[in-house]
Amino acid sequence: MTAKIIDGITVSQHVKENLKTEIDKLRKADVIPCLATILTGEDPPSIVYVNNKQKAANSIGIKTLDYRLDSNTSENDLIKLIEDLNSDRLVHGILLQLPLPAHLDKHRIINKIDPRKDVDGLTYINAGLLVNNKARLIPCTPLGIMKLFHFYDIPIDGSNVLVINRSNLVGKPLVSLLLEKNATVTIAHTHTSDIAQFSKSSDIVITAVGKRDSFILTADMIKEGATIIDVGTNRVKGKLCGDVDFDAVKKKAGYITPVPGGVGPMTICMLLNNTVEAAKFND
Repeated sequence: MTAKIIDGITVSQHVKENLKTEIDKLRKADVIPCLATILTGEDPPSIVYVNNKQKAANSIGIKTLDYRLDSNTSENDLIKLIEDLNSDRLVHGILLQLPLPAHLDKHRIINKIDPRKDVDGLTYINAGLLVNNKARLIPCTPLGIMKLFHFYDIPIDGSNVLVINRSNLVGKPLVSLLLEKNATVTIAHTHTSDIAQFSKSSDIVITAVGKRDSFILTADMIKEGATIIDVGTNRVKGKLCGDVDFDAVKKKAGYITPVPGGVGPMTICMLLNNTVEAAKFND
């Protein structure tokens, strides 16, 4: 068996074409979707991420506003900027790029974002809505993974799914989305003593560890024909790779995402999706 590659680039392009149609409809109603990005400090990966997000947004007709703040920016000044963007009717989405400098309270600041403009889906209100299956703005990576399942007709209903991550950004939102689709979900994390005992019996394994020096999902840890979703991001000898021993696992899995080119493109694509969804609040 050789796994079918889940191509996030192809799926994201398909989604973007649909978004362009939605954006055209909004523009005809005099609504121009607008995404404001806030970058505090000069973290090199964050700079790259923000640049890529803005480029992707502009490419499908989403207007972007770019706010770059000094790493010494005070919490009050950052909150004041967010409040100004909250009250600006022409701004539909607010993206606060993480991580923030250490002196800033991430949770306090995130929750100053108007939930209707919270395109990362991280405010307490949107997290609560998601648990109750009522969210319209859902964290981008989990939403992108669900779109991949749908595009490739990978069955979720009744499947045993292992999620190796418990963060607010990936693991916890995924649990809600998977449960809504009638999956049986297990969460593993750094304190799980033997992850293989769960992964070997799972129809789907989603891994988002990002510490390849201490964790690699190997072929002996999965069952034949399993679907493997790799969200991990690691650098090994300068090369980008995920959590999965890709060459070995693809010979045993049924479906597998590559790194790069799998989940990554979908994460940015879902940010665009959420911005368009937020613009519809004003439609």
